[in-house]
Amino acid sequence: MSATHEEVLLEVLRQNLHVLGELAVRYEVETLPERDPDAPALCSPQAVQRLLGPEMGVLAQEQVRVLLLDRKNRLVGQRVVYQGNAYSSVVRPAEVLRPAVLVAAPNIIVAHNHPSQDPSPSPQDIKVTKDIAEAAKLLGVTLLDHVVIGGPDGAVSLKDRGLF
Repeated sequence: MSATHEEVLLEVLRQNLHVLGELAVRYEVETLPERDPDAPALCSPQAVQRLLGPEMGVLAQEQVRVLLLDRKNRLVGQRVVYQGNAYSSVVRPAEVLRPAVLVAAPNIIVAHNHPSQDPSPSPQDIKVTKDIAEAAKLLGVTLLDHVVIGGPDGAVSLKDRGLF
């Protein structure tokens, strides 16, 4: 059975997204949201969902981002630290914390998506979050939350669930 033109195009777009994500990680390309100078602090999983959900909730592959925050928890930047596949993303705490150390961001929020649209944290999500929080503490960086985005409108906070 031959793939339709639309299916082939969609697959090419997915491959390009993966390559662009890898390039962003390799060359430390910053992805900045549109900023409002009077924007409130990112202090809730709902705020993270509003910021990232529309974009990350529709990705075909897992992507891990770190939101870099100032002392008042205002966004100063965000980095894609890993672009995975449709089922997983394996990331080391050092890769997540590196951007915060480079720009001296005192606070971070980690976010990643589940292409399945189910935002339930996996055992691996919980383990890596604990590892990141422990490493961050040693570096003087505060991990405020890890938000799993399950779709354009769904997210789960590991902090709110008491998982780290």
